[in-house]
Amino acid sequence: MKTDLFDFLLPPELIAQTPASKRSASKLLVYNRLSDKTEHRKFSDIIDYFSEGDLLIVNSSKVIPARIFTVDSEFSAAGSEVLFVKKLDNGYFEAMVRPGKKFRMGRRHLLPGNSVVEVVQILDSGLRVLKTVDGKDPVAIFREYGQMPLPPYITSRESTPDRYQTVYSGVEGSIAAPTAGLHFDDQVFAALAKKQVNVAEIVLHVGLGTFKPVEVDEIEDHQMHEEVFYISEATAELFKKTRQAGKRVWACGTTTVRTLESSVSEAGELKTGWQSTSCFIMPGYKFKAVDCFITNFHLPRSTLIVLVAAFAGREKVLGLYSEAIKKEYRFYSFGDSMVII
Repeated sequence: MKTDLFDFLLPPELIAQTPASKRSASKLLVYNRLSDKTEHRKFSDIIDYFSEGDLLIVNSSKVIPARIFTVDSEFSAAGSEVLFVKKLDNGYFEAMVRPGKKFRMGRRHLLPGNSVVEVVQILDSGLRVLKTVDGKDPVAIFREYGQMPLPPYITSRESTPDRYQTVYSGVEGSIAAPTAGLHFDDQVFAALAKKQVNVAEIVLHVGLGTFKPVEVDEIEDHQMHEEVFYISEATAELFKKTRQAGKRVWACGTTTVRTLESSVSEAGELKTGWQSTSCFIMPGYKFKAVDCFITNFHLPRSTLIVLVAAFAGREKVLGLYSEAIKKEYRFYSFGDSMVII
């Protein structure tokens, strides 16, 4: 399937630079696949579409403040950028660096807090494997001295770091937020509890693969990066009970969809524990775990819009995007929301 079939034109002014004043005050486009009807609401109204006994599954991965800059020392200059990608063992980690010419093999750099890192490997992708010379935990360094890794299309720095975390985030490991969950607040969760909707968590640490653009002409030729995820026994049991009761499973975000669809067995149950996935869900895929899907509005020609198209149909999704543009919905990470039921 041609990649340009998932292209669309977005006015730059619709790229959200800051989040809504209140998380649940963002716009919500509701599309019902059975009736083929569309509604325009606000996110707090999503409660109206849940039924008692439904199960909402969210991704509770927490964003690491993954961007850090080198400081002056006898062996490095200030201002080179290190973007944490993945923790390895014994003080080693993968990182995206800029400028690359300053991160040749064996080169050392001083980070804030007097931590020294050394380039020990240059991967085919251009990523570097770095090690902390003193054996410090790299995540601890980034946690203390790093900055939130906002996407490049967000040029404003007006928002506070907590607005790029979900209110339920808990397990550190992502380098980008699972943004569909940014709309939920305590009031929405209280309303869900009142309606006797169950809520469960999975963890998928968002890596570079989620946002890597599709650069090939045919989407089938695109290679997804591997990402790790975790499903608890409690979540698997809730999923099983929901299915047995004939109720619906709601996935919040593309990361949750990929997690559930990657772990569901032939018997229709979720495999538990730490796992990994490099699955690329595209039109023609038969969904086995997800009935309803909460998502943001994504970049053109991205694996994310392809996944949404797999759930609701390519032409329909592009039509919904066109309608959202006409009604001036805000797009991307800090943008508005859509639910497909």
